[in-house]
Amino acid sequence: MSNLHKLDRPDILNVLFHPRSTTKNQPPPHATDLDIQVDKDVIIGCRLFAAQKDAPVILFFHGNGEIVPDYDDIGPLYTRLGLNFLIADYRGYGWSTGSPSATSLIEDSRVIYTEAVKWLVENGYTGKIIIMGRSLGSACAIDLAARYNDDISGLIIESGFADTIPLAKTLGIDLAAMDIAEEDCFNNTVKIGSVTTPTYILHGQRDTLIPLWHAEKLHLACAAKSKELQIVPGADHNSIIAVTGMKYFQAIKGFVDKVTGAKNWRERRQTYKQSQ
Repeated sequence: MSNLHKLDRPDILNVLFHPRSTTKNQPPPHATDLDIQVDKDVIIGCRLFAAQKDAPVILFFHGNGEIVPDYDDIGPLYTRLGLNFLIADYRGYGWSTGSPSATSLIEDSRVIYTEAVKWLVENGYTGKIIIMGRSLGSACAIDLAARYNDDISGLIIESGFADTIPLAKTLGIDLAAMDIAEEDCFNNTVKIGSVTTPTYILHGQRDTLIPLWHAEKLHLACAAKSKELQIVPGADHNSIIAVTGMKYFQAIKGFVDKVTGAKNWRERRQTYKQSQ
């Protein structure tokens, strides 16, 4: 049973979460909104940027302070590479209702995963699922990868954290002094130890919010036979895309192609087109 409720104190939550609310905007072209009910009177806003119904799907959990519409310019970069990109918010973020907590962050992500997969199937999407988490979202992604290891094709972590207590201390709160142990927190290091699905970890070399050792620890603890740590020179916590540009998306595309057999998928698709 999770002890995350120990983190659900106002003085801790005010440090861990920085929600930004907004009214729902008009989805960009080729994007569709999904409002997923995760609890009574609580919905989480999600947005799917669609490429093709038989293409792989990246289910993405964003960083703290970010919201779904922040990715309206990024989503199309995935679809241009033939990837479906489904981004989820958290309670109190974007047009989602409710207030964020450590417990709901993880529990909601499990509901989002199952409901999103159900929606995709019902709407004719047949591509394999990749779970991706950035920064705060790494807790959701690692938990889901550990829980649904056999059902997904890969895990991607960008700027993720291994241990919660040192991260909280960087943010100005001493959890250990509150008699909260690492196992009472998100427990990313332990959870990734049961992940055997192929894993790709990206981290900025100059990240001072979540230093590089977090990524190195996650990479070492991960049980996947196929795992890679990509360190981005010159990048800090929020500048990996700015530093790398399209190489960021091409690297993710390369990983997805490798773990989903997309080369064979493309060849079959080309053969089908030529036969028409």
